[in-house]
Amino acid sequence: MRLHVNQRHDRVLDVVRARGSVKVAELAEELGVSAVTVRRDVEALAAQGRVERAHGTVSWPQTESAAAPSGPAVTPSAASAPAVGGEPALGIVVPSMEYYFAELVRGAQEAVTACGGRLVVGISNWVPAEDAVQVGQLLDGGVQGLLLQPAWELGLPSAEQERQLLELPVPAVLLERRIPVGGRLAHLDVVRSDHVLGSAAAVHHLADLGHGSVALLVRRDSPTVPLVREGYEAAVAARGLPVIDPIEMHPAVSPAGLDAAAKRLLALDGVTAALVHNDQDAIGIVQRLRAAGLRIPEDMALVAYEDELAGLSDVPLTAVAPPRRAVGRAAAELLLARLAEPVDGAGGGAGGGTGGGTRDDSPRRHLALMPRLRVRDSSGTGAK
Repeated sequence: MRLHVNQRHDRVLDVVRARGSVKVAELAEELGVSAVTVRRDVEALAAQGRVERAHGTVSWPQTESAAAPSGPAVTPSAASAPAVGGEPALGIVVPSMEYYFAELVRGAQEAVTACGGRLVVGISNWVPAEDAVQVGQLLDGGVQGLLLQPAWELGLPSAEQERQLLELPVPAVLLERRIPVGGRLAHLDVVRSDHVLGSAAAVHHLADLGHGSVALLVRRDSPTVPLVREGYEAAVAARGLPVIDPIEMHPAVSPAGLDAAAKRLLALDGVTAALVHNDQDAIGIVQRLRAAGLRIPEDMALVAYEDELAGLSDVPLTAVAPPRRAVGRAAAELLLARLAEPVDGAGGGAGGGTGGGTRDDSPRRHLALMPRLRVRDSSGTGAK
């Protein structure tokens, strides 16, 4: 039976605790999963300070202080997380600790550690209702501010999710979420990757290489997809290229879904390039295109969106790399700055402050950090 990510993490911790140190390859064999999956699990657990990793091995921390190698930053449980000696205690809620999210947390950890504080992690496992549960536990544990990446479906909050954010008793910064125009959350601080400009940069790169028709392949259920699609459509229109309806890969990361997406891509007349969200799916698309006899990039140029595994593809993938670590760091720094502002004597709510006061000394900030385009073999040097 396939283990849920949390079950795998528990198994990894059990094995490492019992043996003290174990090779990643041995863990993969024992859990019956790939080495890539184990490396992701170890990265997530290391970001939480629960294990240490080095040179293909993972080890149990030797002391309590060693549980967070880069400082007193990450605590996996809110129950023991009050501020110590006046130092800031921040909470962060993310949908997962795999892939993207571990780097986001690591960036926040760096900023909090630099000022002698601590960071407490809550994980929603992509369950929207779990966001409120995790926030409640963090507040009960005494955190003074919150970094939140809510599990909004397709990146949009429900009325209830809006209400919960409006009633927060401490300052909060949203991570990797764009506030919907016309919504009630515009006063919240936000730090995010500019996925619109990131996907547009990929299209411009392919157009600069001479490609006259660029397709878009996306996961149906990702909250990033609407932004990637917006950037794609704007860029192809700006370059005078045809706008092609996105090819949806569903179910995501399944052989059947990838097979169907590759067949649809091959059936598009005149298309010589594609942007694929995300890089895990892009690797699967490369394999299927090559099995069909296409050469990458001579017959089909590809750019992956996200850059977790892109460089490990058989044909190394050009990829858009969102600045996830920088986003986490900037968000924590912004939240720490909010906590340092004086509090007036009245008001509250909506992340305004603690003790019934509000922090309104400076304007709210919506920061969008530009992803980087990392050019590798899959996009080639020009269209044929």
